[in-house]
Amino acid sequence: MMSSEKHSPEDIALSLTLAIVRSSPAPLLLLDGQLNIIAASTSFCSVFSVDAAQLTGQPLYALDGGTWDNPELRSLLAATLSGEGQPADRDIDLQQPQRPVRHLIVQASRLTYLDLEQTRILVAISDVTHARTDATLKEESARANQVLLQEVRHRVANSLQIIASVLLHNARTTASEETRGHLENAHHRVMSVAALERLLSTSEDGDINVHAYFTRLCESISASMIGDVDQIALIVEGGEGVVEARVSVSLGLIVTELVINALKYAFPDGRRGVITVDYNFHGPNWVLCVRDDGVGMPLTAPVRSGLGTSIVAALAGQLHASVEITAAHPGTQVSITHSRIALVEGAPQAVREPAAGAHPASSAIKS
Repeated sequence: MMSSEKHSPEDIALSLTLAIVRSSPAPLLLLDGQLNIIAASTSFCSVFSVDAAQLTGQPLYALDGGTWDNPELRSLLAATLSGEGQPADRDIDLQQPQRPVRHLIVQASRLTYLDLEQTRILVAISDVTHARTDATLKEESARANQVLLQEVRHRVANSLQIIASVLLHNARTTASEETRGHLENAHHRVMSVAALERLLSTSEDGDINVHAYFTRLCESISASMIGDVDQIALIVEGGEGVVEARVSVSLGLIVTELVINALKYAFPDGRRGVITVDYNFHGPNWVLCVRDDGVGMPLTAPVRSGLGTSIVAALAGQLHASVEITAAHPGTQVSITHSRIALVEGAPQAVREPAAGAHPASSAIKS
């Protein structure tokens, strides 16, 4: 049986407001202008283990023995009462007696309605304690995995250097010139990967500084293949930049092949010269050049095709890059070019995928 008692519109509006606040699935508090609690949602009472009946009329800062008297919360509510715009959320650490610290995100809004003389503040609270704990555990796990990965890479680099030393020793003791050449080539390729793993073991995020990597790589090649640095110089040029580790592996192997090729064929009969490794970024594009000032490519003699040609072509293909060989006057330049084209200025850039067979590696690259 419904009551016939008449209610004023103000009572009905207040009753509806309190019903909405109390039934909210999120922790909510409705405060008056003196920051006393008018109503609390059932969710708030459940999350913070308080009795709704005891909250009504209680000052917010006296809640739970004064644990809600927080400087950040006072700052938020003072800014809300001033009515000058919507204040930013506040991160608040709630320290309750004999309980772990709870991390809260608190929002407050001054309600605008017809009775402007009655100030009402709606406070919404989100408990992010578990989320932040999970995030902290994930960060700690990621750091531990990074340390473990760096240690593994350090050990891999040491193992590769041992393998390279064995290869070089066997190359020096073999009587076969052909076998010696194959062993020396294998030694240089293993050393290039070892140099990368050494650099990765000191990199925190897995990205590789290209200039530093090529410098170390060329120092390794120079130490093992160039007896007199005054005779043949191996230098690294180009701007600073970083690439992903997987890309740097391919780039390092390409540099190794091209430098070894230049050392073999560009400077016959004790000729002096310079080999330059140059890597440059142009927005999303990059160009890797290895050039020498040696005798240049043969004009009439038949060119040789070998393992080096196949390696450079395959690696360039994996990077969606093209290979171009040009005369450097003097010497030869091999360019590995990766291009991405922006169709409209400021618009997202599209990757230009290479067509089948669009990675020509000239047979002038010998191995």
